[in-house]
Amino acid sequence: MSDLTLCLIDRPTAPPGESVSIVDADPLQATVLATDFGVNRGDGIFEVAGCVDGRVHALDAHLRRFARSASMLDLPKPNSDAYAEAVRRAIAPLCAQRPGQEVLVKFVLTRGQEMGGTGGPAGWAIAYPCPDFAHDRSGIDVVTLDRGVRSDIMRTTPWLLGGAKTLSYAANKAALREAKRRGADDVLFVSTDGHALEGPSSSLIARINGVLVTPHPDEGVLAGTTQADVFAYAEEVGFRTETRPVLTDELAAADALWLTSSGRLCAPVKSLDGRPMAVDAALTAEWNDHLLARS
Repeated sequence: MSDLTLCLIDRPTAPPGESVSIVDADPLQATVLATDFGVNRGDGIFEVAGCVDGRVHALDAHLRRFARSASMLDLPKPNSDAYAEAVRRAIAPLCAQRPGQEVLVKFVLTRGQEMGGTGGPAGWAIAYPCPDFAHDRSGIDVVTLDRGVRSDIMRTTPWLLGGAKTLSYAANKAALREAKRRGADDVLFVSTDGHALEGPSSSLIARINGVLVTPHPDEGVLAGTTQADVFAYAEEVGFRTETRPVLTDELAAADALWLTSSGRLCAPVKSLDGRPMAVDAALTAEWNDHLLARS
C-alpha cells in the first residue's frame, strides 16, 4: 500500500450547500494539468495539518487561515466543508495503518487553468507520513536572514502577500539552503528595520523576562496555528503571553526561543547565529505532548 493518499475535490470553491464530489485518486498518477496556474505560476494556496489516530490538529484554524489566504489572493472562497471531508478521507487509511504515529495532510487550492485550459480552480488533499522530527524537537541551530522588507509591509506593500500561505515557496526554500550552507538547520527572517519575523515555514516564540512573545501578523508574518495553540495552553497554566513587535536586539536577552510549525511542532533554538541559546527541554516536551493530544 502507498504511503500517500490523495482525495480530489471536483468543485473546491462551490458555495455552501451545493453538491461537491470528493474522489479518491492514485497519488502516483497524473492528476494536475500542465496548464494549471499552481504549477506554472505558484498561483494558489495551501495548508498543512498534523494528525494522530484520525484526529486532525487545529483543522478549524487551518481552514480559517486557508480562507484568509484565498481572500488575499483574490481567489474564490474555498468550500470549507468539502476540504474538511477531503482531509479526513485522505488521512483515514494512513492513520489506520499507523496507530499512535504522526501523519501530515496538505490541502491545496489553485486558480485553475492558464494556457487556454478550461475549468475552474483545482483542489485536493494529500496525506503522508510525518518525518521523524526527534532531532529538531531536541534543539536546532538557526541563522537570521534579512527578508528585504520593512516590518510595515502589510500597510505599505500588501501586494507582496505577507501573511498569506501561498504555493510560491521558492524564496523560502532558497533561504533554507542558505542556512545549510552556513551549517545551520533553519532560518529566522528579520526585517530591514530590525524586527524578528518568522521562519520559512514556522512561527517564532520567544520567552523574554518570563513572558512568551510572538510577532504580530500585521508585520507580514503568517498567523501560526501551532503558536496559537501553544499560547492558549501556556495561558491556562499561568504564563503571560504577548503578540507584539519583537526587536532583533531583544533576542540576545531572551530566556529561550522556539520555532513552531504544524509538522515539527515546537523546536527549541539551541543556537542563533552561532551564539548558544538556553534550551528548556522540559517545557518543550510538555508543549509537544499537549500539541500531539489535541482533538
